Amino acid sequence: MSILQVVVHFTAAWCIPSVAMTAFFEDLALNYQDMLFLVVDVDEVKEVASKMEIKAMPTFLLMREGAQVDKLVGANPDEIRKRTEAFIRSSRSHKMT
Repeated sequence: MSILQVVVHFTAAWCIPSVAMTAFFEDLALNYQDMLFLVVDVDEVKEVASKMEIKAMPTFLLMREGAQVDKLVGANPDEIRKRTEAFIRSSRSHKMT
């Protein structure tokens, strides 16, 4: 049974840094196809943004089995890639236990 791993990009059409991160996020998704990558527009899905306590865009959540593992606020591609890679490594070791 595989573990559900999700990376969520909370964005808004009016947020230039968020929009600028879209191509990077899509590239990340292509490189890590064993994970689910979701884009959530906070203006279209306000309930989800509120429930996840999203206060600024862009915000990236790393989730495993529905639980938040990490959260990064801001447009920082290097840090997002670094945390995603660490998340994947921890998920692989998590699968082995």
